[in-house]
Amino acid sequence: MELCSGGELFDRIIHRGHYSERKAAELTKIIVGVVEACHSLGVMHRDLKPENFLLVNRDDDFSLKAIDFGLSVFFKPGQIFTDVVGSPYYVAPEVLKKQYGPEADVWTAGVILDAAGNF
Repeated sequence: MELCSGGELFDRIIHRGHYSERKAAELTKIIVGVVEACHSLGVMHRDLKPENFLLVNRDDDFSLKAIDFGLSVFFKPGQIFTDVVGSPYYVAPEVLKKQYGPEADVWTAGVILDAAGNF
């Protein structure tokens, strides 16, 4: 266990109001890196959202840690999932259609970028 005293990314986005395009791009690079690392290990998170990224400290917006792997699953290339899981504001359309794979996490990363740039 690691203490992440910076709180949730969601709270940081609300507090800041929004991120500049450059800072939102930096956040996106980190989040997509997390998604890529998980997928390279055969893990699909299935509930990515700003609330599931913690900041290590209060002074750094880019020291993120992904949390809450309670809905995550191991997957094999080409495997299709039918469980409707995730958080309503962030879930990919394919999840609602009950036919998705790890690309659903990529959709969610894009929604997080949109939230970071538009609040």
